[in-house]
Order: sequence, then C-alpha cells, then structure tokens
Amino acid sequence: MRIFKNKFFNRYARKQDISDAQLCKAVAEIQSGLVDADYGGNLFKKRIPRKGGGKSGGHRAILAYVKGNKTFFMYAFEKSAKDNIAKDEERDYKKLAKAYIALNNAQLALAMDENVLFEVNCHEENL
Repeated sequence: MRIFKNKFFNRYARKQDISDAQLCKAVAEIQSGLVDADYGGNLFKKRIPRKGGGKSGGHRAILAYVKGNKTFFMYAFEKSAKDNIAKDEERDYKKLAKAYIALNNAQLALAMDENVLFEVNCHEENL
C-alpha cells in the first residue's frame, strides 16, 4: 500500500502538525472498514484527531482510496470550519481521485520529483 499527499494536503498537514504516523493510522482504520463517509468512486472522508484532542473536533480529510493499492490525501479542513464538502466539491474530488488512482509508477515518480505529490512514510510500527 502506497500513501500520498498532494501539495495542498501536505501544506495543510505541516501547518496543523499532522504527522505521517497519523495518516498511516487513518489508512489502517480505513482498511479495517472504519470510514466516516464513503462518497463512492473511491472517494472517502476520514476524521483525523487534533494533537492533544479527539477526532470529533479535529480534522476531516478527503482522500482517494483503493484497497490494497494506493491512497491519496487530497483535501482537509477543520470540523469547526465546515461540516462537509459541497456536492460540486464532491464531484470535483471524484474526478481528481480517478486521475490519481490511474497514475502508474513512472507518473507517480514524476509527480513526486515535481513536488506535486509527496509519499507518506509508513513504517511497520505506524500501522
């Protein structure tokens, strides 16, 4: 399983002090069936706890996920800022999810070289 963050999510995660270990844990939870919303089209919403707090008042991540293959964290927001994404945002993220999931290894390498995607560092102890 390879896990990636796009440029927006990477910036958000740095500012909000969301670690790679937290992202790895979120993906492990998804793999075991714990999702907050399944929008269809491989698009999911997952809660990520705020440092020193719980999931209920924390961050919401929008991600593309294919079981046993790839995950792409695409967007995040604070629960206090908004409850959910709008229908037009959902449609746009489904299109983006489809494009990310279709990337082959060479395209992923190029996207990482160009700082468009960033691979999440998951170690066995994080999962």
